[in-house]
Amino acid sequence: MLVIFALLAARTAAVAGSASPVSYDYPWCVYGGELGYSGDCSYETREQCLASASGRSNVICKVNRRLLFQQQQAVPQQDVQQPRAPRRH
Repeated sequence: MLVIFALLAARTAAVAGSASPVSYDYPWCVYGGELGYSGDCSYETREQCLASASGRSNVICKVNRRLLFQQQQAVPQQDVQQPRAPRRH
């Protein structure tokens, strides 16, 4: 009985471990249609994205919004110096 329980526990752990999908943020996404706002961002190239979107209604290929946002956040904002008023003597 203990052996059966151990085998069931091991099988459950193996299935649970493999059930979690690996998430990648590739640069190209298909947006629209049944995909919703998040889209399908599983394309490394624009050509792959266009091929996937081909023949599907109400979809478009665009650059991954999440990556654009992450890139904007990673760029350090430079201090913009305001012009100084001339000094009076």
